[in-house]
Amino acid sequence: MPTFTALTTLPGKAQADALGETLETLTPEPTGVGVFELEDGSGLWEVGGYFEAAPDVAGLALLAAMHGARDFVVSELPEVDWVAKVRRELTPVEAGRFFVYGSHDADKVPQGAEPLLIEASMAFGTGHHGTTQGCLLALDALAQEGGRCDRVLDLGCGTAVLAMAAARLWPDGTILASDIDAVAVEVAEVNVAANGLAGKLRCMEAEGLDHPEIAQAAPFDLIFANILKGPLIALADSITSALAPGGKVILSGILNDQADEICAVYTQAGNSVVRRTEIGDWTTIMTMKSV
Repeated sequence: MPTFTALTTLPGKAQADALGETLETLTPEPTGVGVFELEDGSGLWEVGGYFEAAPDVAGLALLAAMHGARDFVVSELPEVDWVAKVRRELTPVEAGRFFVYGSHDADKVPQGAEPLLIEASMAFGTGHHGTTQGCLLALDALAQEGGRCDRVLDLGCGTAVLAMAAARLWPDGTILASDIDAVAVEVAEVNVAANGLAGKLRCMEAEGLDHPEIAQAAPFDLIFANILKGPLIALADSITSALAPGGKVILSGILNDQADEICAVYTQAGNSVVRRTEIGDWTTIMTMKSV
């Protein structure tokens, strides 16, 4: 069965959310609607609809005009076995002591590595993106330097690969993984069980740091925040407040040309930059809260 996509962009989260909600009322109805901030520093948001039948082009044009968006671009997607495709293209990743792999590569896990199983069907956050690799390398460096983190929060956890990596290092710690997306939380829980880490960390749906369990577990020795520039800036004070003195934050989802601004914001919030690494177009930053 063919699948059609209709994509547009516009400035501002509120406008994008409103268009996404209205798009759901279109006939024929989309099978899914997504609203995402672009990661190119433009400030634009993408709104996309997915359809099993060709969408109403006139209706899409009207919605775009009503919400101040660019014209929708409609495309027909070929039928592809995406899981098989990802399995072919998604090779294992080594990041310090961590080895991120799919079950089809289980025979390739090196002796002595800390294995992290993420299935190809759950490819977001597998460790192939420079942001996730940077976080794992920063975590590995922290552990090599003798750091121990008894309380860890993976904020915006996606597949929870970072929380699971922390649980490999400190299995007796209190480790929380949170995400605003309920589906991501379900994926994270599946991954936790598949890696034999059930009971070693807790996954939850939460926005920011206001969840009661997060507040109760604070102050944290380590917080991962692999999200985007906007939320990183907005949450700088909250993240810093949730840290113990000397606590670390591993920040990513940052384009290289955004890194100086992020460093300045977290320094102003009461942290010092202790590590900064570029992988491709992306920068990962580790900061430490002043004692």
